[in-house]
Amino acid sequence: MSGHETFIVQHSFIELTARERARALLDAGTFRELIGPFDRLESPWLAMQDVVCQADDGAVIARGTLGGEAAVIAAIEPAFQGGSIGEVSGAKIAAALEMAVREFEAGRKIRPVILFETGGVRLQEANLGLAVIAEIQAAIVALRRYVPVVGVIGGMVGCFGGMSLAAALCTRLIMTRQARLGMNGPEVIEQEAGVEELDSRDRRLIWSMIGGEQRAAVGLVDTLVEDDTDQVRDAVLSAFESGVPASHRTEQVDAQLERLARVDPAAIDPAVLRTLWQGEV
Repeated sequence: MSGHETFIVQHSFIELTARERARALLDAGTFRELIGPFDRLESPWLAMQDVVCQADDGAVIARGTLGGEAAVIAAIEPAFQGGSIGEVSGAKIAAALEMAVREFEAGRKIRPVILFETGGVRLQEANLGLAVIAEIQAAIVALRRYVPVVGVIGGMVGCFGGMSLAAALCTRLIMTRQARLGMNGPEVIEQEAGVEELDSRDRRLIWSMIGGEQRAAVGLVDTLVEDDTDQVRDAVLSAFESGVPASHRTEQVDAQLERLARVDPAAIDPAVLRTLWQGEV
């Protein structure tokens, strides 16, 4: 082995817990958790259904600085109930974003980041979870007038259900190759439509349709990164430096409708979709 060889050391972002992810993105030594586990703000509904609660309900809210600027990070913990959103966890995320809106209204800047890792609404709290996801979405729209709202989908759970719509509302969206983004997860589609419609065990097919690389190729994601904490942090900082766009992706309705009009559902595959979405035909 040559003494001149250089090794690039990567530190996995995916393998970190939600709390570790938030701490890793914030400037060193500035992490401060709001409504943490010792506040014991748990779901009042899970215990009724014999589900063990978690003291932070699977959502970590952290304040600190990011690139020297004040920041707030809402991180979803995939290891608790698959990152599902219930009344408490959703309320924590919505409150963090609403707090950021009030900061701007008071003339103070803050950088908001959402670390998505969720299958969507928590089935044990269905209606309450859906209601609070709507509050999260409304807060993102209110906040992105002032500052880029940056979302990160790390993997391996991905981002599905109502929270996929929240991710789509973000000003800038960052994904790893391992992550997935879609309205319905493969297992749900298979369950409802049958394995003939979609085999959720076909990993190559699933990632070719909804994986990070495909979502970036069709323009639904702004930045594709490797599973490396430094790359994720650099992408987040770059997203804030780009500023608020003149038009958000979700406001480009006519362009999206024109794209959909060119899709033939009977003859579509990931490669064709890339071509259509890139405007080459």
